[in-house]
Amino acid sequence: MTKRYLKEHNINFEEHNINQEPKYLDMLKEQGFQSVPVVMPENSDPIVGFRPDSLKELAN
Repeated sequence: MTKRYLKEHNINFEEHNINQEPKYLDMLKEQGFQSVPVVMPENSDPIVGFRPDSLKELAN
């Protein structure tokens, strides 16, 4: 749902699939994340899970 939201609102993103690229799973674990998706905007805190309220701010 997060990916769909980003696409529908024309928010550019780079996707890393933890199943195809396990190094990203390790990176997320090292940073303390316990669930996905994790959206890491450049100028704000990470967004964990489907959070349309937080994702909306990226569209502005």
